[in-house]
Amino acid sequence: MAADSDPESEVFEITDFTTASEWERFVSRVEEVLNDWKLIGSSAGKLLFPFTLGTWGEKCQDINFADFKFYITHHFLKQECEKDDEKDKVEEDAFPLAMQDLLCMNNDFPPRAHCLVRWYGIREFVVISPGTNCEAIISESKCNLLLSSISISLANSGCQVPMFVQIQQKWRRMYAGECQGPGVRTDFEMVHLRKVPSQYNHLSGLLDIFRSKIGCTLSPLPPVNITIRFTYILQDWQQHSWPQQPPGIELHLATTWPHLTEGIVVDNDVYSDLDPLQAPHWSVRVRTAENPQCLLGDFLSEFFKLCCRKESTEEVLGRGSAEDEGKENSDISSALNKLTEPVAPVPISKLSVSNMVHSARKHIRRHRRIDESPLNTDILNSVLLVRVILPDTVPLPGSRGASLLFPCVQNLFLQLKSAPIDSLTYRLALCVCLVNYNHGGLRAVAHLWQEFVLELRYRWENNYLIYGLAGGPPDLRCCLLHQKLQMLNCCIERKRARDEARKVLEESKERERKVSGSGQNGRPASESATASASKKEVSPGKSWDSWSDSEDEFFECLSDQGEIEAPHTEGEKDGSKSKAEGRLHPYNNMTLLNSTEPLYIPVTQEPAPMTEDLLEEQSEVLAKLGTSAEGTHLRARMQSACLLSDMESFKAANPGCVLEDFVRWYSPRDYVEEEVVDEKGNTVVKGELSARMKIPGNMWVEAWETARVTPARRQRRLFDDTKEAEKVLHYLAVQKPADLTRHLLPCILHAAILKLKEEEAVEDIPSVRKTIQQATSQASKLLHTPNYDYKKLEDFINQLMAMETVITRARSLKAKFAMCEGEKVEDTDELETFVSSLLEEPEVVVVGAGQGPAGSIIHRLFVNAQRAALLAPLEEDSGRDRKQTAGSNKVPDFPPPAGREILVRTCVPRPAPYSKALPQRLFCVLMREEFRLAGAFSSDTSFF
Repeated sequence: MAADSDPESEVFEITDFTTASEWERFVSRVEEVLNDWKLIGSSAGKLLFPFTLGTWGEKCQDINFADFKFYITHHFLKQECEKDDEKDKVEEDAFPLAMQDLLCMNNDFPPRAHCLVRWYGIREFVVISPGTNCEAIISESKCNLLLSSISISLANSGCQVPMFVQIQQKWRRMYAGECQGPGVRTDFEMVHLRKVPSQYNHLSGLLDIFRSKIGCTLSPLPPVNITIRFTYILQDWQQHSWPQQPPGIELHLATTWPHLTEGIVVDNDVYSDLDPLQAPHWSVRVRTAENPQCLLGDFLSEFFKLCCRKESTEEVLGRGSAEDEGKENSDISSALNKLTEPVAPVPISKLSVSNMVHSARKHIRRHRRIDESPLNTDILNSVLLVRVILPDTVPLPGSRGASLLFPCVQNLFLQLKSAPIDSLTYRLALCVCLVNYNHGGLRAVAHLWQEFVLELRYRWENNYLIYGLAGGPPDLRCCLLHQKLQMLNCCIERKRARDEARKVLEESKERERKVSGSGQNGRPASESATASASKKEVSPGKSWDSWSDSEDEFFECLSDQGEIEAPHTEGEKDGSKSKAEGRLHPYNNMTLLNSTEPLYIPVTQEPAPMTEDLLEEQSEVLAKLGTSAEGTHLRARMQSACLLSDMESFKAANPGCVLEDFVRWYSPRDYVEEEVVDEKGNTVVKGELSARMKIPGNMWVEAWETARVTPARRQRRLFDDTKEAEKVLHYLAVQKPADLTRHLLPCILHAAILKLKEEEAVEDIPSVRKTIQQATSQASKLLHTPNYDYKKLEDFINQLMAMETVITRARSLKAKFAMCEGEKVEDTDELETFVSSLLEEPEVVVVGAGQGPAGSIIHRLFVNAQRAALLAPLEEDSGRDRKQTAGSNKVPDFPPPAGREILVRTCVPRPAPYSKALPQRLFCVLMREEFRLAGAFSSDTSFF
C-alpha cells in the first residue's frame, strides 16, 4: 500500500485535444483562400451570358497538407459587365450559379476552355491539384479525405462555387468535386476507361446509364434533353504543288444535333439516324503542326548560324601545297607589287569572273585546283556576275513587288540600318543567303566572298565603277559594309576624275603644239608660255608633267578648263601682283574690301568622305588628346584641315584679300554689318568680324595667317583615294565568313520583312499585319546598336518564322479549299473570309451546314479522301443518296467519327420523389482509345 501511495511511482499522460491536426489546418487554409478570393456567399445573382462573350482568367496559390504540396486554382470567366444589385433580387433558396449552368443550352462544346468547362458547362470553379513534383492521389482513402476536406470547407465558408480535386495520374484528367447551396448539393463524378464497352457504344446504352444513376421513380419520366456532336478528321488533303513539305494541317469537322429528345433520333447497336450530312449545325477548326517546314525560316536560321562561326576564310578554304613550298619567307613588298601590278583593261561586255579569277590566281597567295572549289564556275558566274555585279536584267525576289505594294517600304532600310533594295549590298546579302542554303554552306560563302573581293580589286585597278551604289559620300544611315562599298566607289570616282583631268590637259597641250608656231629656242610659243607659267606655279625642281600617281600628296582638280582667268592689270604685267588661280565665278556681285576687284568663289577640295568606323576612330583620337591647352590646340588644328585648304584656295583666287573677305563668303553670320554716319553726314555701311572671331587665339585667325596662296590643284589631298581604297580592300579581304554574315544580317532581315509584307498583302491576315508592324519597330532597336544582342535577334527571327508559318498555313488552306477536283469555287470572297476565320478563330461555323457553299467543299474533300484511302473510283453522280447503311457496299462519304460527344440532361427530384426538382447532367466522350463519363448529379439535402 505504501508503494501504491508513492507519488513518484505514478505517471500521468495528458493528451491536448485542442491542438489542431494537419487535416484541420489544411481545411482551415482552404477556407482562408476562399475568403481571400471573395468566393464566400451566394453566387446565384451573377448574370448568365454565353462563354464566347468573355475571356478566361485564373488565380493560383500554394497550400500544404503536412509535407504534401498542393496548388489551389480559381478558374473564372471574366464578365464584360456585372450588376451587383441583381443579388438583392435573388431569392434566398435560389440555385447556385453552377447548377443553373448545368441546364444552360447556350454553352455546349465551348472552344479553348478548361476540360471541366466542356464536361460540366460551368463558368467558375476551384481546383485543388498535387504539386509539380508530388505524386498523384491514387489511393481511395486519400481521395475520400480530400473530398471530405472540400465538403467541410464549402459548408463552413458558405461558398457556392464548385470545388474539384484532381485524382489519379494527371494525364487521365480525373476530377471529383462538389458544389453546395442552400439545401442542395451537386456531386461531380467521373469514369475513365481505355476502351468503350460495347453495350454503351451508342446513345441507347448511355441513356440507360443516365436513368439508373438519377434513380427517378416518377412515371412518366420527365423529358431528357439530348445534344450530340460527332467529330471527323481530314488528314489526307488533296495534293497540290508545294515548294517544300506542305504544312501539316488537320481539319476537324464537328457535326452537331442540338436539342433532341428521346424518340426523335435512333442510335443503337443495329441502326443510327446520325448522318453527318443531315446534321443541322456544322463547325470547323484546324489543328496545325507545331513546326512546319517553311523556306524563309530555314534560310534565316541557316544564315544566322553562320554568325557564330569562328573560322577565317583561309581556314575554311585551306592552302595549297604550292603556296606552302618556298613562299613562307617571301617579302611582303613583292607580294604587294604583284597585287598592284597593272592589268590591261578589259571591255565591260567581255568581263568574266572566271577570267578574272584565272589571272588573279597568278598574283595572290592562293593556289587551289578548280575542281576543289566549293562553287563551280557556272554557279559562281551565275551568282556573282549576273545577280550581284551586273544585275540590271535580273529582278530581285521579294523586293520589287513589296515596294510597289507598299511605297512606304522604300525607306525601310533607314529604320533597319540596312541598304536600299536595289543596291549591291542588298543583292549580295540575298546571294550569300542562297549560296549558304543551297550550294555548300560555310565553304561556299567563303569562296563567294573571296571572289567578290577579287572582283572589287579588279574594278578599282581598272577604274570601273561598282554598280548598285548611290553616288556621293558613304551613307551613315546604312550598314557598315554598304558604307565601305560606297567609299570604294568614291575612290574610283576620284581616280577616274584625276585621270580624266590629266588626259584633257595633255590633249590640250598637244593641240597647242600643233596649232601654234615656233617660239623661242625652237619650241612652240604655247609650250614656252606653259613652261613659264609652270615655273611660277610649282616649287623649284618640279614641273606639271612630273606629277603622277606615285606622288599622291597633291590634289588635281578638274577645273582648269572652267576657271575664269583674272583680268591682266598693269600691276600684274610689272609683277607687283600675283596671278589669280582656281576661280569659279564671282560671288553675289561682292568686291574685296581693300580693292575694287570682284570676290570670286574658289575651286576647293571636297571634304574627305568617312565611314562610321573611321569617324569613331577619329573621335577616339581626338578624345585622347585630353583637355590641356596643348591638346585642345592640336585637336583644333586636326579639325581645321578642310578650313585651311579652303583658305589657301580663297587666297589663290582672290589676290590681296583679307580674313574679312573670306568670312563674308565662308561664314556670313560672322561678319556683322551696320549703318553708321561718317564725318560728312552720309550714311555708310560698316562691317567687322563677330565677337567670337575676335577672341584671342581664335583658330580662324591663326589658320588665315599660316595659309599659303595655293590653288586647290597644288594642295595636299584631303582625301587620298589610293590609300583609302587599299584600306577598304584590306578591310574586306580580312573579313571572316561570320563577320560577313553579321554585316549582311540587317539586309537579310530587311528582305524577310519585305517578303512577309508582300505575302501578307496577298493573304490578308490582320494578325500578321499587326505583328509585322511591331516586329519592324523591334528590329529597328536591335539593329541600330553597335554590338548585336544575339539572343534577342534569335527571338526576333523566331517571331518572323511564326508569321511565315501563319501565312503558309493560310496559303495551304486556300489552295486546298480553292480547287476540288478541278472545279473552281464560285464565291471566292466568301471562301477567303471562311479560311481567314479558320486561322483567327478557334472554331468557325459553316453557314448552311453540309448544304452551304463551304460545306459542299468540305464534303467533297472528305469524299476524295475516302476514295483515295480505299482506292475506289470517284463517282460522277454527285446527287446520289449520301446515306450509308450498315449493309451498303458503297464507300461511305465520311470516315468513322474520331470522337463522339453525347450530352444528356434533365431536371428531376432526387433522392426522393418529394424532393426538389434539381438539374442532372451526364457528358459522354467516346473515342477509339478513350471512354469518359462526366456526371453532375444534384440532391436535395433539406429533408434527407
